[in-house]
Amino acid sequence: MAAVDEILSTIPLDQLASRVGAQPGEVEDAVRAALPALLGGLEANAADPAGAASLTEALGQHDSALVEGGVDLDEVDEGDGQKIAHHIFGDNEEQVVSQLGGLGSASSGLIAKLIPLLAPIVLAWLTQQVTGSGRAQQQQGGSGGGLQDILGQVLGGATRDDRSGGPGGMSAGSIITDVLGGLLGGGRR
Repeated sequence: MAAVDEILSTIPLDQLASRVGAQPGEVEDAVRAALPALLGGLEANAADPAGAASLTEALGQHDSALVEGGVDLDEVDEGDGQKIAHHIFGDNEEQVVSQLGGLGSASSGLIAKLIPLLAPIVLAWLTQQVTGSGRAQQQQGGSGGGLQDILGQVLGGATRDDRSGGPGGMSAGSIITDVLGGLLGGGRR
């Protein structure tokens, strides 16, 4: 199962849809657009040593319990999610939201509401993957590529989702690689 599908399986879509005032199908489409962007942004930031150190610190502050047994949206800290999103996307956050809002039925407004809710979930899921896979020691040691290698193994293609999303077969994964280009590398480190 791909990272996006794994994370999506922990999120109560009906409850999330109610929280953001949208239909569950529309929310699922928007989540499928936003998750690869968040994961891709983390991966891009981890390519820089300072970004990798920042991500390692962030993983230490996010408990994987949030995603274990399904997410309780009442435990998601939107304020923390806004900070996470800003660290991931930097000054390009609005551009990312705008580009993702052009996919399928996902509007920029809905994407903007979802990203602060999804960001803590993504970090909790990533913490679970890193600590649950016995890779924590390698992460702490930082030898041989460290966190970027771990992210590549754990995410393995999450940012290259080939599902067709919107017009012209554009998907969230192709937004990451084609449309956004260097934006994700612009996160604050």
